[in-house]
Amino acid sequence: MTTRVTLERPREGVALVTLDHPEIRNHASWEAVDQLADALEESRQDGARVCVLASAVPGHWIEHAWLTDLHHMLTGKPTTGSGTGWFRALNELSRTPMVSIAAISGDCSGGGAELGWACDLRIAEEQATFGQPESQIGVATGVGGTCRVARLIGRTATAELVLDGTPFTAQRMHALGGLNRVVPSGQALEVSLAWASRLADRPPEALATLKQMLIDSDERHLEDALANEQRLFQQLAGRPETKERMRAVQNRFDAGETLREVYGGPRD
Repeated sequence: MTTRVTLERPREGVALVTLDHPEIRNHASWEAVDQLADALEESRQDGARVCVLASAVPGHWIEHAWLTDLHHMLTGKPTTGSGTGWFRALNELSRTPMVSIAAISGDCSGGGAELGWACDLRIAEEQATFGQPESQIGVATGVGGTCRVARLIGRTATAELVLDGTPFTAQRMHALGGLNRVVPSGQALEVSLAWASRLADRPPEALATLKQMLIDSDERHLEDALANEQRLFQQLAGRPETKERMRAVQNRFDAGETLREVYGGPRD
């Protein structure tokens, strides 16, 4: 099996997972997605608290499923991999304590875009586009390209994206709330790794608890979500190390430091 995915560890607590399949312009073959899931699982098991998902193919982040594999799967022919990697990768990105950042350096579409929607945070370069072209292929979204996106940007914009099947610019997706930040061309990876490093320095139990709150809030009615949020808050706040950190922060305020000095100022 050819290696399509690399796993690097830029610093303690941070993993960088990169897809590099230029022969098919980073369309997601079953082989590649299986390797992607393996790399994400390995990252988490080795202690990564934050993972950055990136591309090594210029002009492309992760594109839609490689249609040869999809067609072969549907017609009972051999595929390049098991295909279970789709679900394992989505689970690692969206439902584990490891925070996931999509460093989107080029166009993404279909299943590739759906991997991005499953990430906790998304940074895109200004030239990137986002498409769910399934209606043009004659299929439907299968792993979050409708339901996850509707939670991010609303039903009206999602209806346009999936029914029309033409891509949105990074600028429009950011304005709709689907991206955290748009950066100049060539900067997505650098900015994402810097953000990952900052998050990896946060208390790990706080990071994991807050991500669990986000997961639960997606799946509960507001009343249940609020009650669950309070339960998890009390569970975390009662830890001795948490109390020590709260006191240390308050000591800084008591010494005269401002909110911006303690927490940092806003970023563009």
